[in-house]
Amino acid sequence: MSDVVVRDAGAKLTMEVTVGEHHLVADEAKAIGGMESGPAPHEFLLVGLGACTAMTIKLYAARKQWPLEHISVKLSRRKVKAADCPDCTTTEGEVEEMTREITLEGPLDADMRARLLEIANKCPVHKTLTGEIKIRTSLA
Repeated sequence: MSDVVVRDAGAKLTMEVTVGEHHLVADEAKAIGGMESGPAPHEFLLVGLGACTAMTIKLYAARKQWPLEHISVKLSRRKVKAADCPDCTTTEGEVEEMTREITLEGPLDADMRARLLEIANKCPVHKTLTGEIKIRTSLA
């Protein structure tokens, strides 16, 4: 696994992102001071969850030799009031809510579809986001 390096690109909030040999750009919306020259940080988080979900499902279906022809994952996020979230442990303030809509194409029966939906929650990024996370920060 490659290290991720994020550097100021010199233009407002635009950041140069390097992941191994890959070069990307991160930015924010114009409304909050960015130039919209790349995905925002939370969008990258959704990209990671969506890509991992699709890959995990695709690998599982292939291993089972199930007729999955195509998969797509549509993601979004929003903040909701904790009081309006009946299955949340947080009771005050706001909760970050991510939604995933998975489209499976191919002649899959109901049992296969149900199992692939279960598998979505077993992708490594999903497990990371729903597990305990420690972020250790230091100055170089």
